[in-house]
Amino acid sequence: MERIHPLNPGDWPPGLRKFFADFRSRVHHGGPAPENTRSGANLLGTLARYPEFTMAFLPFNGHFLYDSKLTGRQREMLILRVAHLWDSEYEWAQHVVLGGNAGLTGEEIARIAAGPEAPGWSPEEAALLRAAGELHRTGVVGDDTWQVLAERFDSQQLMDMVFTVGTYAMLAMALRSFGVRPEPDLEPYLPVPR
Repeated sequence: MERIHPLNPGDWPPGLRKFFADFRSRVHHGGPAPENTRSGANLLGTLARYPEFTMAFLPFNGHFLYDSKLTGRQREMLILRVAHLWDSEYEWAQHVVLGGNAGLTGEEIARIAAGPEAPGWSPEEAALLRAAGELHRTGVVGDDTWQVLAERFDSQQLMDMVFTVGTYAMLAMALRSFGVRPEPDLEPYLPVPR
């Protein structure tokens, strides 16, 4: 149930419309959004109700989408794990699409929900998924998981990993608390109810 109704795009302030267009362009590296990228109109419409916050938050969030030192595949694995752990249907559906764009297969996306112990993950991938779970449970990446990751990632990648999980956990809380509904074109990507 929507708690904060999204503002229709025609009602967005002109400066915010330009900001959203510039943000989308940066996310897609200067080009138009790929055909299979969903609009996010309900999320953007909800954020449009607080332009000052939105114009501060989205560049920070955008770092993880266009400037992260992690690969797109690694980033999307983390975000999908967060969406699963925080039970954020909107975030899951949106990032199933983005995960596919980053090279994750449908089978791998399903396995992300199963977690780091599911067969088929490399030690690095399992450690990324485990780190997301540890951050969710205790707020800290455990020593054993950190050691595996520190052998494979530099300090900037490790920082991006932690901040990606934290940022998307915060976004999952906001999506659920505000009642942001998936757009109809995202509905096929919603998670199977637990």
